[in-house]
Amino acid sequence: MSLIELIAGVEAHEATLTVFNPRSGDAASLSDHFADRNVSVEATTTDADPERFAVLSRDGEFVTAVDVAELLAPRERTTPAFATEPYRPVLDHLDETLFTSYTTRDMVAASREIEDRAWRMGHGELHAGFQTLSVLGGEAETYNRLGEAPALDVHAYAAPEGELPDAESVTVHVERAPEIRETWFVAYDGDGVDEAKCALLAEEREPGRFYGFWSYDPSTVDYMIRHLTETYGPAETPDEGGATV
Repeated sequence: MSLIELIAGVEAHEATLTVFNPRSGDAASLSDHFADRNVSVEATTTDADPERFAVLSRDGEFVTAVDVAELLAPRERTTPAFATEPYRPVLDHLDETLFTSYTTRDMVAASREIEDRAWRMGHGELHAGFQTLSVLGGEAETYNRLGEAPALDVHAYAAPEGELPDAESVTVHVERAPEIRETWFVAYDGDGVDEAKCALLAEEREPGRFYGFWSYDPSTVDYMIRHLTETYGPAETPDEGGATV
């Protein structure tokens, strides 16, 4: 399964938050709060269920339930960490965080969080896709610094458009595959610690607009890194003109 197919799989695996006997505006508020999550919000009225009660389900099966008042309690919004407390009963069951229209600026900000985690841990593997060598060139200083961490193995992937940058501390994979040219990704393996694993993967579906997901699910992060390692292997060697052989 390619990286683009992985995005499509997450998109198709949407969860549903059903709000029973909501007050006016509850469903709209929850739709807004979960707009960057792979979850749809529905409202229904029944005689049997308590007022303002929400049930999370996936593929027609019950996942969890929570009081709507708890979900709508005032809280600080943290982006892109999504670590706010009132939403934990629901967020704990949403392994992937779907977003629909990140700009390049949003993608850079999101990437920084994963890069910072890898830097602070200082161990393990960090894999990042930049689409093209010209984009990688703009990030070469940041990634050289990351690669200087003695126990952090840093890999960068890009299509051969632009000059090969000076990235002495990074293993650069120059690839022509569509998934490398069309996706932006950052994946950190947590040095084998499941709680530290995280990834960002997005497809550029319109110029400068990215559709994809965050994931803190260890199996998703492991799959991405395994796919990259098995598919692309060692970096190609550039010839004297900067192009790959």
